[in-house]
Amino acid sequence: MTERKPPGVSIESWVERQIREAQEAGRFDNLPGAGKPLPGLGLPYDELWWVRQKMASEGLSAEAALPTPLRLRKEIERLPETVRPLPTETAVREVVDELNKRIMDHLRAPSGPRVPVRPVDADAVVTTWKAEHAKRRPGPTPSAPRTPPRRRFFRRRKGF
Repeated sequence: MTERKPPGVSIESWVERQIREAQEAGRFDNLPGAGKPLPGLGLPYDELWWVRQKMASEGLSAEAALPTPLRLRKEIERLPETVRPLPTETAVREVVDELNKRIMDHLRAPSGPRVPVRPVDADAVVTTWKAEHAKRRPGPTPSAPRTPPRRRFFRRRKGF
């Protein structure tokens, strides 16, 4: 616990004395970042610097702080990239249905700014996905015509 300021001593001289005593005792030696410049010293002032730093340390993107309708709009914009690697039409429809469910939940109980958000047309997304999927996957290569297998002259009878 820190000692109390004695009466009759100015705060400035009392604080300066405590700092000087701590320096003499070596309490400021080997602190992390000693001798290094302060981070962000040359950057312009940002009043939300601590929010950005906390989000970065937690591994969150700035998108996590957006209101629900704006987050949904961003997901709708990124939907083609989201479904592009999916292997089947069923998987694409499941992703679109899950997004539409969240959109409908928001429309039933809106929160945040009034930003128009509509459900996504699953058939249009699937059509786009099929067109891109067909471009990426080359068609079957033509091979030599297949000849029927030759029949053997003698056939074995079954059951003997």
